[in-house]
Amino acid sequence: MMNKLTREALLNYRGPWLVFCRDQVLVDEKGALPDSSWASLHFLHHYADQVQALPPLEQTASPPPALNILDIGSERLNAPGWQWTSLRHILTGATAIEFKEYSRAWQYIHFLRTHQFCGQCGARTEKIGWEMAVQCRQCQHRTYPRVSPSIIVAIYRGEEILLARGVGHRDPQMYSTLAGFVESGETLEQALHREVYEEVGIKIKNEEYYESQPWPFPHSLMVGYFAEYDSGEINIDKREIVDAHWFNIHDLPKIPPTLSIAGRLIRDIVARLKK
Repeated sequence: MMNKLTREALLNYRGPWLVFCRDQVLVDEKGALPDSSWASLHFLHHYADQVQALPPLEQTASPPPALNILDIGSERLNAPGWQWTSLRHILTGATAIEFKEYSRAWQYIHFLRTHQFCGQCGARTEKIGWEMAVQCRQCQHRTYPRVSPSIIVAIYRGEEILLARGVGHRDPQMYSTLAGFVESGETLEQALHREVYEEVGIKIKNEEYYESQPWPFPHSLMVGYFAEYDSGEINIDKREIVDAHWFNIHDLPKIPPTLSIAGRLIRDIVARLKK
């Protein structure tokens, strides 16, 4: 194990901090993440050997500084002037670049938490220093963070779009697009048609790729599509869907913000149908 760094050595860490406790993140009284004000966090030096600097994904001429991440597990620490808030709350106020970086950090933390032991022989794993992976000390089996592909689709019919409320929706007033996980052996397009038919009982056509977005709850990759209604009547799968309707584009219910791919799908299909 590395020797713990001194408080002075922590001064070399630049950039913002994400300190995780369970599924929450440490912020100040104004809701901001720690940065140069980390010195007021008296407990940090006890975890210095666990701090990791995550290089930015954006390889630009002026890339953002590395993101310092620390997971204190289930310990509940109280620091004057600081509070714990949900990761979802942090992401709602993040920029597009911050959303990517914070999501990636959480997925890495979740990966480390759930892969402390080898899935092949059960021995303890250890982090690989030069890539996002862990390796078994005993059998050398190497594991990488899990990525679960999911389709998400905005379905249109004339000047209407199909929106639904899923069983797991946090906001009972919000309607969104249909989504579902890709099963083993499926193409994205096969998953698209299967999920739509299973969840609302209709068939679609003219599917069109939109864009993708990593979604950190906990490790999805959302692959977005537009698709046109083909046939059938809405018949919801009550295990997955609470309610589903065709909504006129001029009279939409509460929908997700455009920080999420669901919100952007709805925004852009509405803009297209208004032309």
